[in-house]
Amino acid sequence: MMSPKGDQTHNDQQTRRDQIELCLQPFHLSQAQLLSVKDFMLDDMERGLMKAPQKPSTLKMLPTYVRSTPDGTERGDFLVLDLGGAQFRILHVELKDSAKVEMGSRVYAIPDEVMHGTGQQLFDHVAECLGRFLHQQKLHQKVLPLGFTFSFPCVQSQLDKSVLISWTKGFHCSDVEGKDVVHLLREAIRRQGDYDVDVIVIVNDTVGAMMSCGFQDHSCEVGFIVGTGTNLCYMEEMGNVESVEGDEGKMCINTEWGALGDDGELSSIQTEIDKQVDQNSLVPGKQCFDKLVSGMYMGEIVRLILVKLANQGLLFDGTTTQALLTKGCFETKHVSVIEDDHFGLASTRKILSVLGLNPSEQDCVNVQHVCSAVSTRSANLCAAGLAAVATRLQRNSHDSKSKITIGVDGSVYKQHPKFSERLHSALQHLSPECQIKFLISEDGSGKGTAIVTAVARRLAAQRHQIDEILAPFQLSQAKLEEVQNRMRAEMDIGLCKETHASATVKMLPTYVRSTPDGTERGDFIALDLGGTNFRVLYVHIGRREDVGVQIVSKTYSLPQEVIQGTGVQLFDHILDCISEFQSENNLRGRRLPLGFTFSFPCKQTNLDQGILITWTKGFRASGCVGKDVVTLLREAAIRKKNNDLIVVALVNDTVGTMMSCGYNDPACEIGLIVGTGTNACYMEELKNVELLDGVEGQMCVNMEWGAFGDNNCLEDITTSFDHDVDTFSINPGKQRYEKMISGMYLGEIVRQILIVLTKRGILFGGKISERLLTRDIFPTRFLSLIESDTLGLVQVRSILTDLGLRSTCDDTMLVKEVCTTVSRRAAQLCAAGVVAVVEKMRENRGLDQLKVTVGVDGTLYKLHPHFAGVVQETVKILAPRCDVTFLQSDDGSGKGAALITAVACRIAGAEARAA
Repeated sequence: MMSPKGDQTHNDQQTRRDQIELCLQPFHLSQAQLLSVKDFMLDDMERGLMKAPQKPSTLKMLPTYVRSTPDGTERGDFLVLDLGGAQFRILHVELKDSAKVEMGSRVYAIPDEVMHGTGQQLFDHVAECLGRFLHQQKLHQKVLPLGFTFSFPCVQSQLDKSVLISWTKGFHCSDVEGKDVVHLLREAIRRQGDYDVDVIVIVNDTVGAMMSCGFQDHSCEVGFIVGTGTNLCYMEEMGNVESVEGDEGKMCINTEWGALGDDGELSSIQTEIDKQVDQNSLVPGKQCFDKLVSGMYMGEIVRLILVKLANQGLLFDGTTTQALLTKGCFETKHVSVIEDDHFGLASTRKILSVLGLNPSEQDCVNVQHVCSAVSTRSANLCAAGLAAVATRLQRNSHDSKSKITIGVDGSVYKQHPKFSERLHSALQHLSPECQIKFLISEDGSGKGTAIVTAVARRLAAQRHQIDEILAPFQLSQAKLEEVQNRMRAEMDIGLCKETHASATVKMLPTYVRSTPDGTERGDFIALDLGGTNFRVLYVHIGRREDVGVQIVSKTYSLPQEVIQGTGVQLFDHILDCISEFQSENNLRGRRLPLGFTFSFPCKQTNLDQGILITWTKGFRASGCVGKDVVTLLREAAIRKKNNDLIVVALVNDTVGTMMSCGYNDPACEIGLIVGTGTNACYMEELKNVELLDGVEGQMCVNMEWGAFGDNNCLEDITTSFDHDVDTFSINPGKQRYEKMISGMYLGEIVRQILIVLTKRGILFGGKISERLLTRDIFPTRFLSLIESDTLGLVQVRSILTDLGLRSTCDDTMLVKEVCTTVSRRAAQLCAAGVVAVVEKMRENRGLDQLKVTVGVDGTLYKLHPHFAGVVQETVKILAPRCDVTFLQSDDGSGKGAALITAVACRIAGAEARAA
């Protein structure tokens, strides 16, 4: 049974504990307060990435120009210079594999007179020490890559260019602030003269921590330091970094989060003790978050609380000592040992005794409690900041279940016995949906910087190889002008009677002599045959200002046995479908003119006659090649007793495109198709078409330009990848121009490039999937998807995953670059062909300036996000004397065929009336 005196003592102790707890209450942050800090952090991150936010951010969000984390292949010898205090380190780091890193290092002092001298004195001292180190390590004969860890506030503009904002940590070297410190280091090395190194990167220590851990875990995209100071970096999507050009891939951002709250946002959680610490600091009003969290201030916060409690008579019987009243006497390392579960009380007594105090056992317990409150707040605030970063990473990846790895360094995290556990627990409550793993960094400023340097060197070497592989696809303006001139020469050969037979660009007369003039009227049937599906259309052409062109259509399939059977079977099947369509649309008994779009190579001898040269696209119907396909269609109509068809015109799909657009724009005199295949037609002066009699008027010429280059005139721009695609095509040596331009082949060119890049270890970790080795597995529509401005890298990566390709962010960016390079060349070559046509038309007509419209159709032109833009941009550059408008066709093969038929009927009627 406790005595009255014992009861009183117990009550006094409880009262003191309650008063101490009341004093510490502001340090116990609620979940709501921590979530507010998380929101402040998220908002400041967003504004910090903007060029001109409405409200400035307290976070610098500095681009580091580190754009890639390690992939595990980094190897070699590297030097590291770690300058961040009164001593600096030089390291020789050998990266042998992800499990083996060998390091040798020396520490060098910086004398006070150098720290307060000139910038040249400082960097000359560093360069001299570097020279001594190289000679001692017998490395002075080599030129090794060097990574520079410079732990002072800087603005980076390149991976190897960083301008010092201001000195900290007691440095006051003149003529350095506002200068590029890498340049100053290089100049000092040059002045030494007896050795050479290659300074590749300058690195913030937080980035070093991330990269050090990324060498072990390639998914590590966050670096976090909480030691003497605190900071964080992470990999941000480039599209969000407004201060740096480019929107592909990622870049490491140094948040400089120690300044969070410098605008007063965190004033609600700052205690009177925090304000006192701030006022007594070297930079009052700055580094608010740093002063709440980091080791430089944690011990001082505890000291001031102890003084306050002692002055209130709640500790040490109300006594203080001169030592306890001395700023900086209570260090953060003391907080760590005091909170140790096994030796904490004994350590507390010893530390307090050194300060001249004679603590009771309860005093020691209460001091432990104070330390716990301060360090727990630090852990909780770090967790709030990390929760904000985790949320941003998940939003960027559009994956709420993504795993996040954080590389962490710093004495507080590593040495405090309970800090990491408290931080992890708080983070779990603040971001319960995030799967977060922590990796402790081993010497981020040394090993991590070496790895940044290694990654930079690997990327530079890979970049050289990539540029070498893609260089043949880069066509200069002069080279495109050569292509244009060669196309023009081939056009002349095709138009000349003597050379026509040997021409690669066939320049076939279509017997279409006029584009629509707007007076065309009537009802027509159109037949569009160009693949395993074909269409029958009923087309009504009225006044443009009234109903314009109205179309009813139906698509029919062609069974394989019909495609591979006889010509009789094929055309009988077509007639059966036409008859069915006529019945369904109440057209039986109406004799309507028919336009026949037939998208196979033909030699036309009249508007309604065309000799099939060869089947393509898998057709093998016998008894058709060498025959007039219009006659075959008419004979089928006789067999099927269908007397309602009047076949007026045989139409190439390119001509149909021109005519369809010509109905809307009378200036349209060129037809262009860039889809699965490519071709062009245009209105040529009849006098230049030597195959035909007559010199008056014009005639549409079907160029069949896909065969341009079949005489090897494009060999100088033909890459090894083009040769591979050609060799394994169904028509080797044929349609060379088409194979560089059209949708049937672009995806295959990309696939061949990806194979080479993978074999060289540049893509997909050097691992080729079976699917990538499969021909035609990479259709051209993938290029359109991958190059889309609205499709993020995550979606692009999913396309590659479906192909069995495990890709990193870097892989995805490179695949996009390959697609862009191939499609851009295709668009530029297509434009060179168009320019050959428009320049010929301009010269034909003796004009200083030609205004003309190109009617365009085809999935590549219409659906690819950039193809059309590149074509138009290149035409403008190559043909400054031609004002060329591009107009997309709406159903050229159907509507166009009907319009050709209508034009033919109009002309025939006019001729009949004239006769």
